Amino acid sequence: MDATIKVEVAYALPQKQYLFALNVAEGTTAEQAIQQSPLLKEQPGLVVEQVGIFSRPVKLDTVLRDGDRVEIYRPLKADPRERRRKDVEAERAAD
Repeated sequence: MDATIKVEVAYALPQKQYLFALNVAEGTTAEQAIQQSPLLKEQPGLVVEQVGIFSRPVKLDTVLRDGDRVEIYRPLKADPRERRRKDVEAERAAD
């Protein structure tokens, strides 16, 4: 009998959050867990590019451990460094 582990797959939109608890086989990768979860059926157009486990970025081929939570990250709308630079420029212009 194959050993299983418990993991979660999480994805958040501004208006809705998804969290799925799964039992998967040992050796399952982050990408495989996402594919096994109902998330892609609920969000069929979702393109998974960046993922993490408990806020730490990982690659899709990372093998999961019991209790891991795979988090799917949305792309940033603006580069935080660029946004800060513009804010500083605006402050200097206002002075």
